[in-house]
Amino acid sequence: MDYRDRHVVVTGGTGALGAAVLDALLQAGAMCHVPYRNDQALAQSPHRGNERVSFVAVGDLADEASVMRYYEGLKSLWASIHVAGAFAAAPIARSDKAMLMGQLETNLVSAYLCSRAAAMTLLRLGSGGRIVNVAARQALEPRLGAGSVAYTIAKTAVAALTTALGAELASEGILVNAVAPSIMDTPSNRTAMPNAKFDSWPKVTDIAATIAFLASPANTVTRGAVVPVYGRA
Repeated sequence: MDYRDRHVVVTGGTGALGAAVLDALLQAGAMCHVPYRNDQALAQSPHRGNERVSFVAVGDLADEASVMRYYEGLKSLWASIHVAGAFAAAPIARSDKAMLMGQLETNLVSAYLCSRAAAMTLLRLGSGGRIVNVAARQALEPRLGAGSVAYTIAKTAVAALTTALGAELASEGILVNAVAPSIMDTPSNRTAMPNAKFDSWPKVTDIAATIAFLASPANTVTRGAVVPVYGRA
């Protein structure tokens, strides 16, 4: 995978999976762009100070004006990777409208607005490109969403967005795909589930490698796919 002279946006680039994606892209020669939410998010990034990573404070990725302004400011773009999102779990009796709307905004609306802005930018530049979203295992296996129905609905919608947009943009040379991780091996997930079998969880580096391939020029035929990245979980 050769990303030299290619510019890639990574939303959620300050988190565990986003940082792993940045590592993979930087190793392949990419110039990376990370829209971040606040100073706290930026402070946790291991890529601060890297001359090939541009950080810009955008705030809420569910705000259409902010997202459009960010993408319109890019002078070059090859791929847009949408890692930003959040997980929330609660039984249906405690999953009120506010929780549902929060999960839709954080996971679906952010992916939709960034996919739209990226598509418009890539169409304007006219040289093809790639878009990669992050769904979840629950999107492909909704029965696993028991206890996290709002999250499952949001991530299932991200999968549908990916498939539909993949069909729409294929003729323009823009390939749209998604990955669907199971529980990832991150420090926060280990803390939350101390008795789980960590060795069966997929590593963020392995998921990042799949994302990097889907977003790369080496991917010439895969589009509209929601790729399971479950590890042995």
